[in-house]
Amino acid sequence: MAVNTSAQSPLPVGEVSRLIGGWIDRLGAVWVEGQITQLSRRPGAGVVFLTLRDPSYDISVGVTCYRQVFDAVADVVSEGARVIVHAKPEWYAPRGQLSLRAAEIRPVGVGELLARLEQLKKSLAAEGLFAPERKKPLPFLPQLIGLVCGRASAAERDVLENARHRWPAVRFEVRNVAVQGVHAVPQVTQAVKELDALDEVDVIIVARGGGSVEDLLPFSDEQLVRTVADCRTPVVSAIGHEPDNPLLDHVADLRASTPTDAAKKVVPDVGEELQRVQALRDRARRCVRAFVEREERGLAHALARPSMEDPHRMVDERAEQIAALADRSRRTLRHLLDRAESELAHTHARVVALSPAATLRRGYAVLQKADGHVVRSPQEASEGEALRARVAEGEFTVRVEDRAGN
Repeated sequence: MAVNTSAQSPLPVGEVSRLIGGWIDRLGAVWVEGQITQLSRRPGAGVVFLTLRDPSYDISVGVTCYRQVFDAVADVVSEGARVIVHAKPEWYAPRGQLSLRAAEIRPVGVGELLARLEQLKKSLAAEGLFAPERKKPLPFLPQLIGLVCGRASAAERDVLENARHRWPAVRFEVRNVAVQGVHAVPQVTQAVKELDALDEVDVIIVARGGGSVEDLLPFSDEQLVRTVADCRTPVVSAIGHEPDNPLLDHVADLRASTPTDAAKKVVPDVGEELQRVQALRDRARRCVRAFVEREERGLAHALARPSMEDPHRMVDERAEQIAALADRSRRTLRHLLDRAESELAHTHARVVALSPAATLRRGYAVLQKADGHVVRSPQEASEGEALRARVAEGEFTVRVEDRAGN
C-alpha cells in the first residue's frame, strides 16, 4: 500500500525499513538461479553465507541458509558453481539489507546447462545473429589486432608469438580479462566494446585455451553474444577445441579451433606471401615472354610475305598492268578516231558531191526571182522579167526574152 508522506510529515528511517520489511514478508518463496561468488562457512556456525550473482547483468544478492541445507550439496558446490536456490526474500531492518533465506540448493548439471544453451542458441539463430550474410570479411593484412585473453595465459602467448613469427611488423592492442568465473562476462564484454570503439583496430581476437563446459559458459552468455553481433570490427573466436562450441563461435565472423589457429588465419605468413609474389612475378614474366614470342612469330610471318619482302613488286606489277591498259586504251581510241575520221571524210565527200555549190562548179546556174523564189519551170518566168542568175563564182541579172516552148 502506498504511504502518504510530505516534507512536513516525513517517516523515520526505522518506519520506512519496517514497512519495506512488511512488504517483503508478504512475498512468497521463489526459485533463483545464479553463480556462487562468495562462500562463508564459519566453523561451528549454524548458518552459511554466500553471494549469488547474475554474471550477465552484474547483479548480486546475499543468501543465507542453515548448515544442514548447504551440507546436502557441499560436496558438489563451491565458489563459481551455478546453482538453483529455493528461497524466501528477507529484509534485515537494522541494516536495510535484502537477502534470501534458502530452503533448498540444487547444483545445475552439465546436461541442464547444455539444454539451456541449445535453447538460447535456437532463439538467437531465429533472430538471424548467426546468419552467414552477417559475417564480415577479415582484412588481408591487419595493421592493429585487438586481443582479448587471460593475463599471462598460454592463449596470449600462442597468438602473439605465432602472429609475430608470421609477420614481424604486426601490432597488438591487448586487453587482459578474466576468462572464467563470475567476472568473465562483464570484463570480456567491456574489452570487446573498447577495442571495437578504436578506429585503428582492424580485427578482434577473443582467445582462451579450451576448458570444460562450465569454464566456457561465459563465452555463451547472451550479453556477450549480442555485443559481438553489434561490433563493426570483425571478431575472431578462438576458444579452444571443445566438442560443444560456445555460442561465441557461431556469432563471430570467423571461428578458429585454437589461439594458434587464430593467429594463422588472421595474420598472413610473410614467407608464403613472398613466395606467392615471386610465383606471380614468374607467371607474369612467362606470360609477357610468351606474348612477345608470339608477336615476334607473327611479325616474322608478316615479313615473310612477298609484299613485305619486295614492297615495290606489287607497285611494279600494277604499273605494268596500268601501262598495258593505257596502251590498249590509246590503240582503241586511235582506232575509233581513225574510223570516225574516215567516216567523216566519206560523209564530207558525199555532202560535197551532193551540194549545190558543186553542181554550180560544173557549169550549172540557179535562177531566182526578185523575191528569191527559185525558177524550176519556164512557166514560172514571165517574158521580159528580170531574173538573178547564180553561178559558182557569183551571180548576175538576166532578162527573159522568150520562154521556151512558146
